[in-house]
Amino acid sequence: MDNLGLMQVYTGNGKGKTTAAIGLAVRARGQNKSVAFIQFLKCRENYGETKILEQIGCKVQCFGSKGFIIKGHIKQEDIDLAKSGLKAAQEALSVYDIVILDEINNALDFGLLSESEVVRVLADRREGCEVVLTGRGATAALLAVADLVTEMQEIKHPYQSGIGARRGIEY
Repeated sequence: MDNLGLMQVYTGNGKGKTTAAIGLAVRARGQNKSVAFIQFLKCRENYGETKILEQIGCKVQCFGSKGFIIKGHIKQEDIDLAKSGLKAAQEALSVYDIVILDEINNALDFGLLSESEVVRVLADRREGCEVVLTGRGATAALLAVADLVTEMQEIKHPYQSGIGARRGIEY
């Protein structure tokens, strides 16, 4: 018996939230589960994770601008993309076995989506659909309804020593 249908949240300031969700996607595909990976805030064609997820049969959709979004400097395009992402999430939550909403916590934190609309969409998912939410700053409401919460804690990061994002490691 699969017992799918839980809600998982990967949050915190440490590295590894998206990576953990991708690991779950790979494991699920290895068990012939259908997986949708919906990415908020970021959308880059050269991200290694989106390339490999597509190669193993995951549906990948990106709803972010090509550049970086800075909190407090939000454009209407960012809001529109996030709302389109939530609509895609609502559709995926009615079809797929596993739905990963990458960086949705950040989209909430940045004010691109409202907590009430996200909670409603998640509550309306079909029975047996496992959902994973990633990103820093998960809201209290999401933490309360989640079945599993993991907080990644940053202790030390190469960025602190001036080492930037590295191909194959951070993207």
